[in-house]
Amino acid sequence: MIRRLALAAGTAAAMAAAAPALAAPPDVVATVRPLHSLAAAVMQGVGEPTLLLPPGASPHDYSLKPSDARALGEADVVFWIGQPLESFLSKSVDTLAEDARVVALASAPDLTLLHTREGGVWEAHDHGHGHDDHGHDDHGHDDHGHDEHAHDDHGHDDHGHEDHAHDDHAHDDHGHDDQGHTHGHAEADAGAGLIPAMAALDADAAELPGHTDSHIWLDPRNAAAMGRAMASVLAEVDPANAATYRANADALAADMEALEADLRDRLAPVSDVPYIVFHDAYHYLEHRFGLSPVGSITVEPGRPIGARRLAELRDTVQDRNAACVFAEPQFEPRLIATVTEDTDARTGVLDPLGSDLAPGADLYAALLRDMADALVGCLSAE
Repeated sequence: MIRRLALAAGTAAAMAAAAPALAAPPDVVATVRPLHSLAAAVMQGVGEPTLLLPPGASPHDYSLKPSDARALGEADVVFWIGQPLESFLSKSVDTLAEDARVVALASAPDLTLLHTREGGVWEAHDHGHGHDDHGHDDHGHDDHGHDEHAHDDHGHDDHGHEDHAHDDHAHDDHGHDDQGHTHGHAEADAGAGLIPAMAALDADAAELPGHTDSHIWLDPRNAAAMGRAMASVLAEVDPANAATYRANADALAADMEALEADLRDRLAPVSDVPYIVFHDAYHYLEHRFGLSPVGSITVEPGRPIGARRLAELRDTVQDRNAACVFAEPQFEPRLIATVTEDTDARTGVLDPLGSDLAPGADLYAALLRDMADALVGCLSAE
């Protein structure tokens, strides 16, 4: 570790000698709170990034404000996930941030990328069930590796079939290419169903491969990978502080390893308890920790839910003994009451963005711990 940091410091010194230093720390903009938190951790001791989305806003339906346009116009670096998550930004980022380095973190090296799950009801044996506990990193049986017409919640080919409940049985349990994707792991089954890595950390690689779940931050290992990618970009933009960025990214990776171990211990007692989420935002968390979701209420937030889907979800709660149905603070919760009416299912809240948490370097770990608390509290209640 000390040798790596010494090498990084030497490289940074050489880069600083070859390139003019910035007059001030770089202006960095991050779109959503988890990315902002990771950027803040990597920039500690140098500067503070700017958060684009305000509390309670969802990247699925956000509209840029004049103040957002100004922040993007003044940025040296913009960190976002990429298409299709921040669709509000995809057509304007190159124009508004024309002088910035725009980095789609979905293209960061060493990410685990998972396919989207089809429809709103998923099969019982598709959710990893702790495969990560055995050291097999990312095989989590991503449930849906084959070409599922992917109905990610971001408007990718959902086709509006929310009433056609029979279409929502996810075809995700038939063993077709069920492994998630991680770059560089050599286990025996790591070659099937993998999502190809994107090559470049720039706007030209700003769209995830088709049928890919874009909630990539809800895996601590992905957080570490994105932190390293951020440090690499910032070291190029601001070589005078390259050693700091890289040391911070190393520290972040160590923190993520400890966080993963903590969450694994906390979630293990409820890993086999079935539940339903509001929308399919939690695949990476479920894959990493072997949890047992059985469906989502909506395929795409904001799209009306048909009577047939609601009836099927109610049947799923009963047939699969779903212990809990989770709402989200960003979306209308009345559907939760409809789905759980006359059932024994409890209700809870999961927030994939940490809307109620103070922004900053500590938010990411607090976000995942709060989600673990919500899961354990609802799934283990008497």
